Amino acid sequence: MSLGTVPRRSARRSGGAGPRRDHGVWFLVLPALIPILVLSVGPLLYGVSLAFTDAQSGRTEPTRWVGLLNFGDLLQDTLFWESFRIGLVWAVGVTVPQFFLALGLALLLNEKLRLRWLARALAIVPWAMPEVVVGIMWRLVYHPDAGVLNETLRGLGFGDGRDWLSGLATALPAVIVVGVWAGLPQTTVPLLAGLQNVPRELHEAAAMDGAGAWRRFRTVTWPALRPVALAITALNFIWNFNSFALVFVLTDGGPGGRTRLPMLFAYEEAFRYGQFGYAAAMGLAMVAVIAVLLAVYLAGRLRTEEDA
Repeated sequence: MSLGTVPRRSARRSGGAGPRRDHGVWFLVLPALIPILVLSVGPLLYGVSLAFTDAQSGRTEPTRWVGLLNFGDLLQDTLFWESFRIGLVWAVGVTVPQFFLALGLALLLNEKLRLRWLARALAIVPWAMPEVVVGIMWRLVYHPDAGVLNETLRGLGFGDGRDWLSGLATALPAVIVVGVWAGLPQTTVPLLAGLQNVPRELHEAAAMDGAGAWRRFRTVTWPALRPVALAITALNFIWNFNSFALVFVLTDGGPGGRTRLPMLFAYEEAFRYGQFGYAAAMGLAMVAVIAVLLAVYLAGRLRTEEDA
């Protein structure tokens, strides 16, 4: 009789402990959850609500709900679409060469070279530097009179140099070069980690079968590295499209708006002209673009996995 009652007592005890354990878990999570809700989710929801109002700085009248009026104005704003085009050029111009340079650097750092540890440490130096510091440093490099670049060109006999960041034809390419250099480590490190996960036995077997370096890369290395490459390329494109600090320090969107990225344009509308509602609509439009890009990326990943 006593043997039959023991399981029921155990069941009651285990069932009663569940809710208390859940309350304890939520109590432990709250210190990390509250800052996220206050500093991330709250401002995000407030920004979304501003996109549907006519909020302006210095206005004495109460803010009104205007619905989709800001988005209608946004569709007709040629300056915004020009900044959107510049943002796409910037994102592609930085992401594509950044990937190929990082892939080559990762392949080099994956080899058994002398002082490889030092090369790996130096490769992540740009990653450790704040974007503001990077921007100031490269402004000195591009300086029209005393910059390292112009001094080198003068020494080689290529003219008297030029003002790279103020020229209409050179500002955007010059900024793209800085973006590639600054983001190179964050692409190299994941690719290097992916290369280290490729079994060396596969390379040795392919080499014994007579496969050259290019064929081994195409048939052994790239199939294993492709998921990492797709992920880091998508994330880099989104990151670069949302860039702000680096270009702000280098050119502040000039000259003549040639480097005015979408986030710079939204910043100007909000904090220079006080159009908070209109700037919030721009930000929400950028979030929609990023969501579409993520959806396309995830759909491609799922299709690739299904085919595999």
